[in-house]
Amino acid sequence: MTQKTSAILLVLAAASQASPSFATLKILVAITGATGAIYAQRLLDNLNPREHDVRLVLSNYAQQVISMELPGGLVVPDGVQTHNVKSMNAPFASGSNPPDADGGDSLHDGHDGPHRPRLQRGRFAPRRDVVLKERKKLILVPRETPLSLVHVKNMELLLLAGATILPANPSFYSGAKTVTQIADTVVARVLDHLGIKNELAPRWNKEQE
Repeated sequence: MTQKTSAILLVLAAASQASPSFATLKILVAITGATGAIYAQRLLDNLNPREHDVRLVLSNYAQQVISMELPGGLVVPDGVQTHNVKSMNAPFASGSNPPDADGGDSLHDGHDGPHRPRLQRGRFAPRRDVVLKERKKLILVPRETPLSLVHVKNMELLLLAGATILPANPSFYSGAKTVTQIADTVVARVLDHLGIKNELAPRWNKEQE
C-alpha cells in the first residue's frame, strides 16, 4: 500500500553563478495537485521577475485544484517563464543548469513509499533530484495531516539529503483578518529561506519587560 504526502509548495533555488555580485536567484516554483493554491499564488506575487529568474511548472491536476480554489485562475506575473511538466528540454532538467532554488506547491507526486522512502517517482522527481545532487536549495511545503510513519521517514530522508521541510502552518499572532493575510505568514517564511527580504507578515517581538 502506497502513501503519499500532499504538499503545497516545492521551491528550488540557489545563488546564480551568472551574476555572483548580485542577489539574483534562479527560482523554480513547482505546483502539484494538493489543496492550497493560494500559497503558490502569493509566492508568485512576491517574487520579482525583474530581480530573479523565476520559472513555473504545474502538474496536470494542479490546474483542476486552481480552478476550484482560485476563481480568477492563477495569475502569473509578467516575466515568469512557464514550462511543461513533461518537458526534459527545460534548463533545470539537467545538473549543468540547475535552479538556485526549487519550491513547490505540492509534494503529492513522488513523496511516497509503502516500506521505504521512494523519492524517484512523480512528475517533479527529476527536477528535485537535480537540485539535491547539485547542492542547491530545495524547499518543500507539505500540507498533509495527520502524518504516518511513512511520511515522516520520507521527510527524514529529504532532510538528510539537504532539503528544507516548511509545513504550511500559518501563525495567528499577527492578527490577520483575511485568508490571504493568513497564507502570507507561511509565504513569508518561504521567502525568508530563499534569502529574499519581505514584510509580508509581522515578526514576533520580544516581550517587553
